[in-house]
Amino acid sequence: MFGAVGDDRFADAALALLRDGRVDLGGVQRVAAPTGCATILVASNGENCIAVVPGANAHASPDTLPDSALSRDSLLLLQQEVPIIANAALIARARRLGARIVFNAAPAHPLSLDLLQQLDVLIVNEDEAAMLAAALGWPAASFAFASAAVAATANALTVIVTLGERGAVAACGTETIQCVPPHVDVVDTTAAGDAFVGALAAALDGGSQLRDALRTATAAGSLACTVSGAQPAMPHHDAIAALLPSVTARTIPRC
Repeated sequence: MFGAVGDDRFADAALALLRDGRVDLGGVQRVAAPTGCATILVASNGENCIAVVPGANAHASPDTLPDSALSRDSLLLLQQEVPIIANAALIARARRLGARIVFNAAPAHPLSLDLLQQLDVLIVNEDEAAMLAAALGWPAASFAFASAAVAATANALTVIVTLGERGAVAACGTETIQCVPPHVDVVDTTAAGDAFVGALAAALDGGSQLRDALRTATAAGSLACTVSGAQPAMPHHDAIAALLPSVTARTIPRC
């Protein structure tokens, strides 16, 4: 993991569960700024509203990643809680060095078509898809958005739209995959998207095909909804594997 935390007491708390989970934190810098944090409001039905304060995330530097981390055997996972200029610099380097690039466009910020054309996988939720659709002149509906984004990048981009309790849809080439989640007892939807994105990236990095990776991600996102909190809700591999048979996916050909 690469990024930045502050020089305050919140830094240790932010990294504790990652360290316990044996995440390599050698690329995480401490900077002279407050550690990034979020205030999360959870409704009685488990839905959430999140206010983010970037703090040290605004100081995350692409220079901390060596070229060796961006080889053809690597998968680079990015999101938008760091400056877009940092992401753009890493995307350009990763494209030049041959790494696969998975970009979670969350939180929602404008993105150029030029940047999207450099990605391998784009992941958005419905709100993020609607923002990009409005900026780029694409349809906002999930299936249509995914198809339009793939077409605009000459079928080089895989586009995934997460749909909350309705699962996810992915468009790649001339196919669309619809993934339906199992029923779970929802406690807190916080971090369901993060669990989805992380599990998808790990599955792709491990050699899974898109359909299987999408099912794995959907299982992970579903499990995250059954536990309160963000980091504590991240499911482990065995739990994801146990739920996987309950996740269904079907392929819908596109013209």
